[in-house]
Amino acid sequence: MGRDGKSASIAALKERLTGAQSAILTDFRGLSVADLTELRTLLRKSAVEYRVVKNTLARIAVRETALAGLNPYLEGPTGIAISTKDPVAASKILTTWAKGKPTFAIKAGVVEGQIVGPAEIAVLGDLPPREALLSRLASAFQGPIQRTAGVLAAPLRAMVTVLARVGEHKDTAGAA
Repeated sequence: MGRDGKSASIAALKERLTGAQSAILTDFRGLSVADLTELRTLLRKSAVEYRVVKNTLARIAVRETALAGLNPYLEGPTGIAISTKDPVAASKILTTWAKGKPTFAIKAGVVEGQIVGPAEIAVLGDLPPREALLSRLASAFQGPIQRTAGVLAAPLRAMVTVLARVGEHKDTAGAA
């Protein structure tokens, strides 16, 4: 690759990384081409791009950005999963897929501007889907509202019950 090609590659990588919600560095040693193709296919379904990068070019691309903290992790074979839409999509797919591949390793990453290690990425990967979290949040808000409505309706229910009994009592007294 010539100097112009390297400059273009650096600029393209820098552009992708600056617009990313998350970027996760991986070590893909010991994986076959079929394994990497399978991983890329899974990631592509969630709008995540996976690229093998040259460490020297990646170091130059992140040098003057908020991602400069990734430099220590740019050692050995490096693949990078870049997600521009969902910050945890890449984490979920990579941690699930890595369970069946002992040689595959997650090095580190950046999620919404924060540099995170492999343990934090695994935690993000184990989170329930966004819809499930929103459902839990909605039910947490809904519970107190329902209880308050029940408490406010209790005196009205009690009054209706008392009036019904009074009506029953008058009916039985009038029939006698």
